[in-house]
Amino acid sequence: MVLPATLPDQTGRRIVVTGSNSGTGKEAARRLAGAGASVVLAVRTPSKGEDAAAEIRREHPDADLEVRQLDLADLSSVHRFAEGIVADDRPLDVLVNNAGVMAPRERFETTDGFELQFGTNYLGPFALTNLLLPTLLRAEAPRVTTMSSIAAVPGRIHFADLQWERGYQPWLAYAQSKLADLLLGLHLHQVAVTRDWGLTSTLAHPGFTRTNLQTAGRSLGRDRPLQPSDRAMPFTQDVEQGTEPLLYAAVGPGAVSGAYYGPAGPFGLTGPATLAPVPRSARGVDLARSLWAVAEDLTGTRLPD
Repeated sequence: MVLPATLPDQTGRRIVVTGSNSGTGKEAARRLAGAGASVVLAVRTPSKGEDAAAEIRREHPDADLEVRQLDLADLSSVHRFAEGIVADDRPLDVLVNNAGVMAPRERFETTDGFELQFGTNYLGPFALTNLLLPTLLRAEAPRVTTMSSIAAVPGRIHFADLQWERGYQPWLAYAQSKLADLLLGLHLHQVAVTRDWGLTSTLAHPGFTRTNLQTAGRSLGRDRPLQPSDRAMPFTQDVEQGTEPLLYAAVGPGAVSGAYYGPAGPFGLTGPATLAPVPRSARGVDLARSLWAVAEDLTGTRLPD
């Protein structure tokens, strides 16, 4: 079943999109602002966020955009960002956990000593979600949408070595982090149901969408950054279509809590948005609950009472 690509009116709604200076995050911010939302561009480098905002305003002169600094690889930055959103004293309707890093060839660590991909892709968004939940729960129909990846299919949670301190393998570490994102969204859904919060927790993946994600992470530690290719490769899609599952998960009126959305084409690589199967790797008994408990200890953040 192909899902509608047209966004419903978002006037009066406030939405945070992480990693919104480029790729699917910028495209999501562009489309959401065009639909009338008040969008917070949460970015590591504010100047790049301002460039993205200026580009969006050229298309939508009345766009309600605000750029705020957020480095998901630094928990102190996550706390500062969340404190700023809470201090605004406005309900937050949607949190879009989109930002990420992919497969640096060497093992790097976050400010807090976590393996870079696990810290940036999972622990940072995990902490951000927990810290913003009280503000989200003030909204009429709050939603948290978390971006995963088809890389989650072969992913495994290595509880004995979550930080890849032994035998770092870039793509397996990436797969673990994106599986962790899936588990985040699935467990948040279960918590919301159990506590009767009225919060929707959805998940998405972009298939194989051409963005700078494919080169930015792999450029870390190199003397010369890898350059993205402008040519359309087989079984890939542009960012406009690749963002549709994320947008449907974030604001689609028919999106279901606990559901996973991705491209409808072969192997989930390309095509319009549709409901995607949750991979077997995410279905382990108590896997999501166990990882959540570990992440609480690592980040020092908890669900609100």
